[in-house]
Amino acid sequence: MQNNIAVKLQDITKTFGKQVVANKDVTLDIRKGEILSLLGENGSGKTTLMNMLAGIYFPDSGHIFMDTDGEGLKEVSICSPKDAYALGIGMIHQHFKLVDVFTATENVALGLDKSIAFNKKQIAQDIKAICDKYGFKVEADKKVYNMSVSEKQTLEIVKALYRGANILILDEPTAVLTPQETDMLFDVMRNMKADGKSIIIITHKLNEVLEISDRVSILRKGEYVGTVDTADATVSSLTEMMVGQKVTLEIDRKEPKDIKERLVVKNLTCVNKYGVKALDNVSFTAYGGEILGIAGISGSGQKELLEAIAGLQDTVENSSIEYIAPEANTPSQLIGKTALQIKNMGVALSFVPEDRLGMGLVGTMGMSDNMMLRSYRKGFIFTERKGPKSLAQKVKDDLEVVTPSITTPVRKLSGGNVQKVLVGREIAAEPTVLMTAYAVRGLDVNTSYTIYGLLNEQKEKGVAVIYVGEDLDVLLALSDRIMVLCDGKLNGIVDARTTTKEEIGLLMTHLREEENDNG
Repeated sequence: MQNNIAVKLQDITKTFGKQVVANKDVTLDIRKGEILSLLGENGSGKTTLMNMLAGIYFPDSGHIFMDTDGEGLKEVSICSPKDAYALGIGMIHQHFKLVDVFTATENVALGLDKSIAFNKKQIAQDIKAICDKYGFKVEADKKVYNMSVSEKQTLEIVKALYRGANILILDEPTAVLTPQETDMLFDVMRNMKADGKSIIIITHKLNEVLEISDRVSILRKGEYVGTVDTADATVSSLTEMMVGQKVTLEIDRKEPKDIKERLVVKNLTCVNKYGVKALDNVSFTAYGGEILGIAGISGSGQKELLEAIAGLQDTVENSSIEYIAPEANTPSQLIGKTALQIKNMGVALSFVPEDRLGMGLVGTMGMSDNMMLRSYRKGFIFTERKGPKSLAQKVKDDLEVVTPSITTPVRKLSGGNVQKVLVGREIAAEPTVLMTAYAVRGLDVNTSYTIYGLLNEQKEKGVAVIYVGEDLDVLLALSDRIMVLCDGKLNGIVDARTTTKEEIGLLMTHLREEENDNG
């Protein structure tokens, strides 16, 4: 079995400062020609561990062994991504490292040995050969800014393979893919595995783990828990290993009761800075006491939709967003109002944006100060810290935020823990409309189900919950209705209890010709 090991990590430890231990004495191996899933709760050290293999971080202690020539394991030193590539290791991050104005061919050529003449035609031929071998679809002359998310991800993988990668690390690769795109990616991964490539996939989608991987390695609080064969695992057993105790993985969706109109959106159109319609004539109603799911491939107008409601997007003439407050007889028009004006109108609106640190939180501030920004605007805020501190501690305890203290700058927390802080703060504001953009993106399964429970609690309190999600299984289990956006247009509103993933996937990718039902 030793001859079948491609990489062995032994006693790897990585700390950040004196308080944060990301990985502690982690030992695991990656075999040749296998797909290994890496699981763990937020802050368990998965991405940090793989970043050390990819040369982004360097371990404080421990050893990395590789079989680079087929003659057995030898210790290697990986000090930079360049070292990792030289050893045949490539990592595809959640945020792609591509130049938008370049073509696929030009992006592949970036970072190559500059002493070798750039031969665009030869590189394009090599890209085609890789695509033909593994089943990729890449247009060599297509500009990145014209590519879908799936095409960009494919290009990143092709770029790594072109540079000779035999070990590929994929960080949340299916996060923004449709079911059809996920199936295509899995087919390619199986082809790479058959060719002897080693693939490590970091993901929180346990059903996908069971479908695609051969083995699963689990980290908990920075430490290695164990590795199991996927054939012997279940969603429940993997969750228990991750969390350390049994967890109920059920979304308790109740039938909506006493629903009332809360937002009536008519002919909503937004134009981006390039003069292109990001939203085109979208109309729908959101009801208090229900969860309205929003589905669509990345860039279909989800971001602009929520921002327009929150007063953060310019809209065109004839657009209308009416807010009906509880016990109110007349609606209030939100079009033309800024976010602050909407708040001053008494509109109880909470918004969890997609950009956690850019729009949602101030990275240099701790949890308590970030609570103060949202919930404590009355009076001279710098003299009143007891309330924000108590709220920060409650969010930390309830959502199990992993942080050295509530005063630690949130930019030092893992992405999942940053999301917990943001969601907890917005729910604490007691809204009548709660909008969330990818509320569980990057969250482990245990915390995700905690968030689903919180959203259902808001629904039962009569809140109109608008949930933009990327996991269609969750959208089907959590939502009451699902609105599908395609190329900025409303492509259908379906009953979440009776529709299928396949139907939603088709609505996400194929714009209907007939007149849409505006729900």
